[in-house]
Amino acid sequence: MTTHSDRVRVSGDFFELLDRSGYQWQSPLKSLPENKFIEISQGTTVLAFHYKEGVIVAGDRRATAGNAIMYDRCDKVIPIDDYSLMAIAGVPATAFEMARILSHNFEYYRRSQLQSMSTEGKVRALSKLLKENVGMAMQGVGAVSPLLATYDSSQGKPFLYFYDMLGAEFRILTHVATGSGSPMIRGVLEHENLWGARPLEERSEREASALAIRLLQTAAQFDSATGQARPEDKLYPIIARITKNGYQFVPEDEMADLYKTSMKKG
Repeated sequence: MTTHSDRVRVSGDFFELLDRSGYQWQSPLKSLPENKFIEISQGTTVLAFHYKEGVIVAGDRRATAGNAIMYDRCDKVIPIDDYSLMAIAGVPATAFEMARILSHNFEYYRRSQLQSMSTEGKVRALSKLLKENVGMAMQGVGAVSPLLATYDSSQGKPFLYFYDMLGAEFRILTHVATGSGSPMIRGVLEHENLWGARPLEERSEREASALAIRLLQTAAQFDSATGQARPEDKLYPIIARITKNGYQFVPEDEMADLYKTSMKKG
């Protein structure tokens, strides 16, 4: 017969479960032999901003290692749960592992506590993973600078956060970009928000998506690590939206039409 003391307490903390199971996050690498180095793949440019119906999240598709192009179809916008997206700039291997852990964390909490994790809990969960990854980040082999977009059904509004490599989170009320191509487009975003046809938060879904495409194409003009769209190869940026209905990725056929329209001059 199982007694109360024999039962395992279910706290809803997935990180506690990982600790009990013996899971260990990456530890700092030992010093490499002299004149030896590792080329680590890097994801480059992602952006996000509030628009009329929610938050749009977008990223180019290129992954690089040093000056080499490793992959041109990298998905840098990752679903975490039905109402949350994580966009990655930095080392994909580390970022993808963080995304997997977050996804399991949110689902474990939902099943064990019979309710979804709060926005504050989601935000702090990613911050915890980044803090635990500081050793790798400081050595330049595991740095990740992510964005997190989520819709809070209880408050009836979306939230957008930017994180630095050490885990500090910053709530974004308008727009944000990170990665190697971000300096080229942050100013454009600010200009569009202040002096464009209308503020970003008043733009329609189609207007917001078209702007995201133009911004990533602009970044690619000045940053070799940011990949350009190639319609002839059916290669386009990845764009997703977070609204009261959850996340939705722009399908390929819609992307082709959006790209053709948004690249027209005038």
